[in-house]
Amino acid sequence: MRFCTAINCMDGRVQLPVINYMKSRFQADYVDMITEPGPCLILAEGIPDDLLQSILKRIDISINVHHSDSLAVVGHFDCAGNPVDRERQLEQIKKALSFLRQRYPRPALAGLWVDENWEVEEIAFDGPKT
Repeated sequence: MRFCTAINCMDGRVQLPVINYMKSRFQADYVDMITEPGPCLILAEGIPDDLLQSILKRIDISINVHHSDSLAVVGHFDCAGNPVDRERQLEQIKKALSFLRQRYPRPALAGLWVDENWEVEEIAFDGPKT
């Protein structure tokens, strides 16, 4: 069994596109979904701390118990939890990836954007292509 991890918005519209993309991109059997409204904002800014710590605890479980070797941070069109434009979310995703790289040196990291057609675009990647 091979796991990867998506740090994704709770918005149900983005779940299946991200799961399908992650399984294909990282040849994974399963995708651990860590969901919060607007997670790229939480990871980029580190606030609120209780949500940041909750996300990190769930990443730790995914990496240490499920041996996930790939993490993605996801932003999307029409996000109620982070109602900023695409460009701002892309900046947040890149900042979130930089933060995660400091804490998690091993896994591949990807930044994903889900557009208004619910299609996934990889906007950043750090790690070996699998």
